[in-house]
Amino acid sequence: MSDDRTHVQEFFAARAADWDSRFPDDGPAYAAAVAELRLREGDRVLDAGCGTGRALAPLRAAVGPSGVVLGADLTPAMLEAAVRAGRGLDGQLLLADAAALPLRSESLDAVFAAGLIAHLPRPGENLRELARVVRPGGTLALFHPIGRAALAARQGRRITPEDLRAEGRLGPLLAGSGWHMTSYVDEDARFLALAVRPV
Repeated sequence: MSDDRTHVQEFFAARAADWDSRFPDDGPAYAAAVAELRLREGDRVLDAGCGTGRALAPLRAAVGPSGVVLGADLTPAMLEAAVRAGRGLDGQLLLADAAALPLRSESLDAVFAAGLIAHLPRPGENLRELARVVRPGGTLALFHPIGRAALAARQGRRITPEDLRAEGRLGPLLAGSGWHMTSYVDEDARFLALAVRPV
């Protein structure tokens, strides 16, 4: 396992047990972000870097019983927390790296990724892998339940133009990875960038 993957696993493994209790009010923000994907009954969707699975219930509600919901995460402890919370009932949980997904090319309609981009060791390459598994015309949501400035303040740091989630950096990064950014919102209450895989 690479050092990057080990670092991410260690970071989240240490926080998995109380992750949900640290952020108890994020549910409505997740549901609102999922709604922006405009999923349809029967769609196939992946929550990449699903953590404790907080997006799985709104994703399941969006695609209905005939749809497919997958949750992939690199950290076993996060998936175990998802199972304990009963979220494995809303989707199939996979122990998998978003950089090398065990999925067929063009097999999904959409990817939802909450907080993932900050933890990608090779963002361009990793976003290209997400594009690989999505059909042409499929969508990507890069989400965080608070905006960049609010998150930086919480962490005691300042946002910089080098931040991957800055609009001027993210648009070209997505474009070079097989995506076209269609909307960008960075408010205190949420960060949400939507992209489509060109047909």
